[in-house]
Amino acid sequence: MHEVNATPAPLSGLRVLDLATLFAGPLAATMLGDFGAEVIKVEHPRRPDPSRGHGPSKDGVGLWWKLLGRNKRTMALDLSKPGGRTTLLRLAATADVIIENFRPGTLEKWGLGWTDLSAANPRLVLARVTGFGQHGPYARRPGFGTLAEAMSGFAAITGEPDAPPTLPPFGLADSIAGLTTAYAVMTALTARERTGEGQVVDMAIIEPILTVLGPQPLWYDQLGHVQPRTGNRTQNNAPRNTYRTADDRWVAISTSAQSVAERVMRLVGRPELTTEPWFATGTGRARHADVLDEAVGTWIARHTREEVTEAFEKAEAAVAPIQDVRDVMRDPQYEALDTITTVDDPELGPLRMQNILFRLSSTPGAIRWAGRPHGADTEAVLTELGLTDTDLADLRSEGAL
Repeated sequence: MHEVNATPAPLSGLRVLDLATLFAGPLAATMLGDFGAEVIKVEHPRRPDPSRGHGPSKDGVGLWWKLLGRNKRTMALDLSKPGGRTTLLRLAATADVIIENFRPGTLEKWGLGWTDLSAANPRLVLARVTGFGQHGPYARRPGFGTLAEAMSGFAAITGEPDAPPTLPPFGLADSIAGLTTAYAVMTALTARERTGEGQVVDMAIIEPILTVLGPQPLWYDQLGHVQPRTGNRTQNNAPRNTYRTADDRWVAISTSAQSVAERVMRLVGRPELTTEPWFATGTGRARHADVLDEAVGTWIARHTREEVTEAFEKAEAAVAPIQDVRDVMRDPQYEALDTITTVDDPELGPLRMQNILFRLSSTPGAIRWAGRPHGADTEAVLTELGLTDTDLADLRSEGAL
């Protein structure tokens, strides 16, 4: 197993029921589990979380699930069955948090809405993660992160100016919503310390990505400004782009700070550009990005990636290599931070995956185990809840397990 610090984790003693599927809701539960919460993943007995089958697998075991399911106990329960409903209410009475992402009205149809859950446990926090939120004209539509990336304006500003809008090749909106949900849950739990009562978190995946996109609504509201697609460039500063090196590799640079922009131009042998009136502001430099990119790109094209990074570092200018996952796995900074860490897994042996999100000096989190098989802890969880062998047999005969 991955080495676990002896100090109790900050969220130890917190019990979370993860009823969600795919990415945003389950990721929020993973974040809580990483810092010590007891997370119980509740999946349908015959239809496991689809993330178990997403992406490549090894020996029939989905690898994405090993990451998303880490630090979670797994149990199977059909909530639509009467026995499943009763069992979930008993679990809810022992829990601090439930995270779910069914379409609005689904839990209510099963007799597991907020009224029922809060009656079973007034201190419960119910996080409801959906594409469009719990009300409004789109609320009952199927919602996925891709739709949020399209609706929010992200795709509209991503890509080259003369190319189609571009969607990210990974779950961007879902991930942003997952992290935001973890934050929302902790906020609700903090409020519970004052009020003694739980509440509902209504998380719409279409919303958090808007905050990440910055002040676009404000710009439009006040100036009528619509941000166009600019490729790797930005309208806020220049030079900011990716550049090919002499050894046919790539680097990225950023000059958000004026002092960095000046240092870059001196480094590439074009100090005279820093005296131009337009060079004094980021937006002014952005309007002359062609000139600046030509100056920077010509210099970088004459040097290897190693020479470029060394020269930029010496000049205290911001640069980074364009890395793929092979580079990430051996990057010395990531290695120093243990960002990609090793977890021992009973099914697949040692696994290398992303570590927990941040380091706490006194009460650190840890990866205690990778994602477990479907339903692996069903009997243990329900036995701890007080169910007898007869109870479990009845649930099985009903199809609830």
